[in-house]
Amino acid sequence: MPVLWRALAAILILGGLILLLVESRARILRAGTEVRLATAPVDPRDLFRGDYVILNYKISTLDPATLDGEKALTRNQIVYVRLAPGADGFAEAKGIYLAKPALVPGESVIEGRVTSTGSCLARADGEPDCNLGTRAIRVAYGLESYFVPQGTGLAIERTDRKRIEIIAAVAPSGQAAIKRLLIDGKLVHAEPPY
Repeated sequence: MPVLWRALAAILILGGLILLLVESRARILRAGTEVRLATAPVDPRDLFRGDYVILNYKISTLDPATLDGEKALTRNQIVYVRLAPGADGFAEAKGIYLAKPALVPGESVIEGRVTSTGSCLARADGEPDCNLGTRAIRVAYGLESYFVPQGTGLAIERTDRKRIEIIAAVAPSGQAAIKRLLIDGKLVHAEPPY
């Protein structure tokens, strides 16, 4: 009889862990602060998982010299980027920190990892320019790939990047999840909470 109880306990523990993972993401999608992110799609397909787009965000390439907070960062550091809506409504980076900063109303903070400390800065049109004289850092937020319904990845990838935006939900902890993908302000795909 003890073997049966151990097996049942193991099944319950594993089931509980799976539910915990699903609920943590669902909690971000339900209760996280929404931020609009301008994107640039890159790649449309994965043989095993179907269509997806790889997304590059304006807030992914940052110049610490122009932001509040940390100036000297190293690869693989966990950072917190303070965001505020810009004049166009899209989130703009206002500061980069090693610990969660204090926020004013309307701001949010997103957690990321420094992936590079020698990137080229982006010009006003969003294209990289290595001749601007300074180097930027690249930050990954876990929002860089997004799976979409089968057959739609290539169409999204071919869409002009200025027409695509992501609505991401950001939890108070800084964790984020993609909530909706829009083209020209129209919903293309919404992430179900479960």
